[in-house]
Amino acid sequence: MEKQVVATKNAPGAVGPYVQATKLENIIYCSGQLGINPVEGKLATTVEEQAHCSMKNLGAILREAGSDYRKILKTTIFLTNMDDFSTVNEVYQSYFDGQYPARSCVQVAKLPLGGLVEVECVAFL
Repeated sequence: MEKQVVATKNAPGAVGPYVQATKLENIIYCSGQLGINPVEGKLATTVEEQAHCSMKNLGAILREAGSDYRKILKTTIFLTNMDDFSTVNEVYQSYFDGQYPARSCVQVAKLPLGGLVEVECVAFL
């Protein structure tokens, strides 16, 4: 049993010494995705736009691995301001059909590149 690296050009590359995701058997571990617009290569402006970009980037990585949002088991959302919780929740829930995964959401002091939100997940094939 060997882990496989999952990489796609449809999501931003890593901003450090890590990969977009790894896969072991039928489980995918997606690294945290900042709200970077993959076309422009820059952070989106608002927390709402960044949340959409984070979720779309996760979706692109999951598709590359052979999975999708419906197969997410657990997410973690990192916010630099918990006052953005309801805005990010509205964006987040729009990517699911009511079958939500387990989730944690925490406020952090700072995110890479000055991001406002980052989302990571664990999914299955």
